[in-house]
Amino acid sequence: KAAELGDAGAHYQLSCFIYEGRVVEKDGKKRVYHLEQAAIGGHPTARYNLGANEKNNGRMGRAVKHWIIAAKLGHDGSLDAVKDSFRVGLVTKDDFASALRAHQDAIEATKSPQREAAEE
Repeated sequence: KAAELGDAGAHYQLSCFIYEGRVVEKDGKKRVYHLEQAAIGGHPTARYNLGANEKNNGRMGRAVKHWIIAAKLGHDGSLDAVKDSFRVGLVTKDDFASALRAHQDAIEATKSPQREAAEE
């Protein structure tokens, strides 16, 4: 129901259920659809998974674009994927630097005194 209303988290969870075959039948096209909807809604892990899917299908250019977007949203795994892509020449130095700065800004934006106190 939440996915029908456009909730990005719900779309992501539904894509996970489809991937695992839990509750619903495995269906690659439906999984990608729900990942896309979650990514459009700003879900960084969904964006990372779309990149992994593109990589598995041999479309590294598209994979890197997804990972750069997710890294800029603060997703650590995507930043690692962008770094690896930079090392093998798939990402320019400027694109890597831009993704790294935006990742750091996104992480910094989530910091608060209350959150830091809770972590201690």
